[in-house]
Amino acid sequence: MAINTILRRSASALTPLAARLLCGQRNLSHHCGGALFSAVNHSQKLISNNSFLVPALSRYSFSASSALKRPSSDESLLRVIESEIQCSEESFEEGDDIPEGFPFKLEDNLGQQTVSLTREYQGETIHIEVEPSSLVTGEEDDDDDANDDSEQDNQTSLPMVVRVSKTGGPCLEFGVTAYADEIVIDSLSVKDPEMTEDQLPYEGPRFDELDENLQKAFHKYLEIRGIKPSVTNFLHEYMVNKDHREYTNWLKNLKKFVEA
Repeated sequence: MAINTILRRSASALTPLAARLLCGQRNLSHHCGGALFSAVNHSQKLISNNSFLVPALSRYSFSASSALKRPSSDESLLRVIESEIQCSEESFEEGDDIPEGFPFKLEDNLGQQTVSLTREYQGETIHIEVEPSSLVTGEEDDDDDANDDSEQDNQTSLPMVVRVSKTGGPCLEFGVTAYADEIVIDSLSVKDPEMTEDQLPYEGPRFDELDENLQKAFHKYLEIRGIKPSVTNFLHEYMVNKDHREYTNWLKNLKKFVEA
């Protein structure tokens, strides 16, 4: 009776220890009862003398059980995320492969926003950067009186940055917007690699304020280097698919976090 009373008093504070002592009691013979009583009594005294362990053990037990049991709100969130993943995967249509003779090397890493294209041309390095978030999806305009500028604004377009550089020298940086059958140069600047960040270089005039012949010459300059509709149209479709892939991957990362 004394042994059982002691075990009941200590069970709430040190359940694993009590369980092991009970198991030991079943295996001990009658003549070991006194030794067992002394051991349990000693354990009880240790717990009593170190009462600060009791709340610590209780908190550990509570936190462990809380971690194992996911809140119902998290379960609901997981179901919504899983449904969205399924919907995204089912609606995805794989785009065309890189066409034969494509002049650029395309670098795209899942989880990274920027896609880069590079090529070498007669001692120059041409580098293009574009992001899925920069895609502009056109919407139809029912206004028959809309002018040419507004019609262009409603077209699907892809802004990008084009850099043409030579070894050890400055580079030309173009701000370009690619439409379905037209390349528009929005800006042009000369970048000096030796220029420090606290220096403000002269950026030049607005591109559309340049002499018309000079504007045409720069359009031809980019076309010769591969910046033309046949390239940008493929790139546009590629970026639409990348945006879809990145969204699906983002959802899967959300799911992993909530499940953890």
